[in-house]
Amino acid sequence: MTIDDTFLTPQELVSLTNRTRCDAQVRALRFMGIEHKVRADNSVAVLREHVRQVFGAVPGSTRRAKKVEPDWSAI
Repeated sequence: MTIDDTFLTPQELVSLTNRTRCDAQVRALRFMGIEHKVRADNSVAVLREHVRQVFGAVPGSTRRAKKVEPDWSAI
């Protein structure tokens, strides 16, 4: 895997967020819970692997809800 394969391309970022402006992309990424960094030139960097994990495309990466039960000892 090269560095070019590590991050989403600008076109992929537009496709993911449905936004073309960097500030709007950042808002969309935050809303989706996708980690990102803003570069010095104000462009957005998103790891391709993180997007795969968030969307459940990586085996074993799905988030499971914790089973919550009442604290019966408090009664």
